[in-house]
Amino acid sequence: MTVKLISEYSVTESLKKQVIEWRRHFHRYPELSFQEHRTSQFVEDTLRSFGSFIITRPTPTSVVARLIGKEEGKVVAIRADMDALPIEEENTFAFASVHKGVMHACGHDGHTAILLGVASVLSQLGDEFKGEIRLIFQHAEELLPGGAQELVKEGAMEGVDYVIGTHLNSGLPIGEIGVLAGPMMASPDTFNISIKGKGGHAAAPHEAVDAIVVGAQIVTNLQTIVSRTTNPIDKLVVSVTQFHGGTTHNVLPDKVELNGTVRSFDAALREKVPAQIDRIVKGLTEAYGAEYTFTYEKGYHPVINSEEITRLIEETAIEEYGEERVKTLSPKMGGEDFSAYLQETEGAFFNIGARNEEQGIVYPHHHPKFTVDEDSLEIGVKMFLRITEKLLAR
Repeated sequence: MTVKLISEYSVTESLKKQVIEWRRHFHRYPELSFQEHRTSQFVEDTLRSFGSFIITRPTPTSVVARLIGKEEGKVVAIRADMDALPIEEENTFAFASVHKGVMHACGHDGHTAILLGVASVLSQLGDEFKGEIRLIFQHAEELLPGGAQELVKEGAMEGVDYVIGTHLNSGLPIGEIGVLAGPMMASPDTFNISIKGKGGHAAAPHEAVDAIVVGAQIVTNLQTIVSRTTNPIDKLVVSVTQFHGGTTHNVLPDKVELNGTVRSFDAALREKVPAQIDRIVKGLTEAYGAEYTFTYEKGYHPVINSEEITRLIEETAIEEYGEERVKTLSPKMGGEDFSAYLQETEGAFFNIGARNEEQGIVYPHHHPKFTVDEDSLEIGVKMFLRITEKLLAR
């Protein structure tokens, strides 16, 4: 049979401009997690205009496109996330969000545009290749339980041999590509603690059970989980991020609510933390005569990249852009539900630099002025195409 190579097709200037237009469209019309109705419909319509793909909608706001070759072979999946964040945008460019309080402040607009660019090139292959390429346009990366887990349950990963994904990184200069084999991103668990004391007058604290004091002691003592009960070599974060209680200056409230997050890479360590939190909260509330309820929700699995696939991505980046532009990243305690796909098969996640200080593109992810250098989009399209070709040939 005739086999076409992906590398025979280039990313043209017209496609580069089109990918930028797509990114700006998604940025202008952002949608929150599990609400990506307009976005997913736009993606489906665009994919159908290419022809070649078998398109399904595993969930109401996700799209999966399959390109199947004439001969059986490896199945390679490429994932892009599509959801935005509940942030009021402060950028003033022409394609800023038109939806109040909703913004693409993490680069998912770019991820979706990149994968559409990949689809545009791949559609030229027809079925003159060996294997299958599966494009996963995923909803709800930003909100538990996460869209990736839902798509896995719906069979989006059935038969997949390799899965790859990327993230535009505002901390990495434009033109650089970041890779890391092994643990890359942590498991982002969450917890809630409700303290029930006894309300009273602020001038007579002896007649009350001050829930704020109990809560403050809990916040302080939770820090010892990392500093005194965890091996310093292990990576663990325990952060209280919300403390709610009280209504005015002269009333001791009878109740406070604490919320927070736990981040780790190690499964055994992750299992220990809920009991450690509960033990501290129980001891302190009993000591002060208060009561409590404690709930703990496990988030995504940690992202653990395949050594072999990471090396393949690194080699590809060096071939395309030179060794000096490929950086080894440090593990980060942020979470990513790409990990759900890595629970199913071998794969890796990498970063593409999107920072440009000369253009003022310097704001971190989830900031109201976040944006990306749009030259990063072409890099994303090229990297996915080259990596996919190599994976199909394994």
